[in-house]
Amino acid sequence: MGTFSVSCKIENHVDRSKSVIIPKILVDTGSELTWIPSSDLESIAVTREKKDLMFVMANGQKITRSVGFAILVVERAFTIDEVVFAEEGDLLLLGARTLEGLNLTVDPSHKRLVASGPLPAASSMT
Repeated sequence: MGTFSVSCKIENHVDRSKSVIIPKILVDTGSELTWIPSSDLESIAVTREKKDLMFVMANGQKITRSVGFAILVVERAFTIDEVVFAEEGDLLLLGARTLEGLNLTVDPSHKRLVASGPLPAASSMT
């Protein structure tokens, strides 16, 4: 399949006038959450809501990071989600949960994000 990156705008969920552009973030369906540099999140006043959460890296190493809430915008799609305050040396990742919220899926042959289509919903039992 290969890897690819996209541009992503991050907005403060309380004051959307505060935002930052991440010009290159790796699309990673293997990561549940999205990882954004701490300095970028702090610059737009995203607060650390959950502290010292444990994460297991691909190599098995356990690390702790803080998590906050932000609005993420990719092209015309947007969602609100939890974001990890990435530290020096951490990869910047657009995670699976954010992709689901954006209603986007990976087109592996063209290495791009595409609309997922209609959202599933339960029907009434009448």
